[in-house]
Amino acid sequence: MYILLALIAACACGIGVHYLLPHRSLRGVALVPAIATASSAVIYTVMQWAGISDGNGWLWLASIVGALLIAAVAGALLTQNRRTSDAAKKAALGI
Repeated sequence: MYILLALIAACACGIGVHYLLPHRSLRGVALVPAIATASSAVIYTVMQWAGISDGNGWLWLASIVGALLIAAVAGALLTQNRRTSDAAKKAALGI
């Protein structure tokens, strides 16, 4: 049940990361929070399987902060990819 707290926190903080990253009009509003939530679920689950208990602060720190870092990097890379793709299509069309 504690995993839900980590997922909700990662999703809420992922919304903040979406608004902190530049060029947010080039990606969907749910992309960065979804990446943060999925990353948090994977990190939390792997650390639980590794034997780290729910009361350990490293579990919470890694699952929330790690997920936010992954989401920020993925959001920046996807936005840059979109900008490059749009520029290539505009150049091909002569716009």
